[in-house]
Amino acid sequence: MDEVFGRKDMISPSRLKELSLKSDVSGFIQLGSHLGALAITGTALWFSWGTWWMVPAFMVHGALINFLYAGQHEMSHSTVFKTKALNESFGRLFGFVLIYPRDFDQIQHFAHHRYTQDWEGDGELGRERYSMLSYLLWVLGPTYWYTRIRRVIRFSLGIVSEHYIPADQHPKVIREARWHLAGYALIAVLSVATGSWIAVKLWLLPMLVMKPVHQLQNTIEHLGLPHIDQITENTRTTRTNAIMRWMCWNMQFHTAHHAFPGVPFHRLPDLHRTIFVEKGRKPHSMTYLGFQLAVIRAFWNGRTEADYPDDKIWIMDDTDLEPVGPRTAKQA
Repeated sequence: MDEVFGRKDMISPSRLKELSLKSDVSGFIQLGSHLGALAITGTALWFSWGTWWMVPAFMVHGALINFLYAGQHEMSHSTVFKTKALNESFGRLFGFVLIYPRDFDQIQHFAHHRYTQDWEGDGELGRERYSMLSYLLWVLGPTYWYTRIRRVIRFSLGIVSEHYIPADQHPKVIREARWHLAGYALIAVLSVATGSWIAVKLWLLPMLVMKPVHQLQNTIEHLGLPHIDQITENTRTTRTNAIMRWMCWNMQFHTAHHAFPGVPFHRLPDLHRTIFVEKGRKPHSMTYLGFQLAVIRAFWNGRTEADYPDDKIWIMDDTDLEPVGPRTAKQA
């Protein structure tokens, strides 16, 4: 895989080993800062409810909840903590909060890594090709939440139709969905019994409404890039600020992550510098706003994802005009 821009040529084994070291301390620093920020915004939202001050508190709180998925994603790779049990425990907790069960997400995501941008194998490409309407509905959240909630219910009924989930894994995702559903039902019963709206105000409503902010990251990583078996061509890095990188657990360095998914989130900036910057190479990259504007232009006048070739990039900006690959003799 990746023979044009071979991963063997991207980094030395010793450097990769160094960057792949996991740390409970680094994991708890990131986790603690994210949960601490949620505690602050949750408190602010609770005490400002009904005033204009609730608007910014609501927006930040909802975005922080949604970006817990960055932590869940990393914990599925078991790279947040050196202690394996911590990755699993917090990963399951985040999956419950996000209505995205960990076992299912891990299976789907590993299929995504193994078959990135392959329409048949990629676990995250089990959808129809986007039109303007279907894309906007996904980004804004209605179809995102419909598929997530419907899947938990479907699995709990024993119906597993995803081709990338092996038959021997069906009992696991069914059991997991049933536990999730039971947990949500318990919260609903307790809320009604106590007359409390805390779960709605501090969890469900902010999470549902602010999903579009998290979708900025979800959509930019691969859409509009070639459906070919080459990581440096089929994955995109995001140019953004330090706050967004913290909130997304450095997943903006997505090309580096896909090239070497065993490297922990806190070393991804170093990995990016090692395999790209220091070698005079560059991955495909865009800003969040630039990407979304390019997608809207691409789908304008009734065009859909099916109108563009699978083997070529069709969402880009000026930074993508130069080819991705090793330096030429002239560049060197």
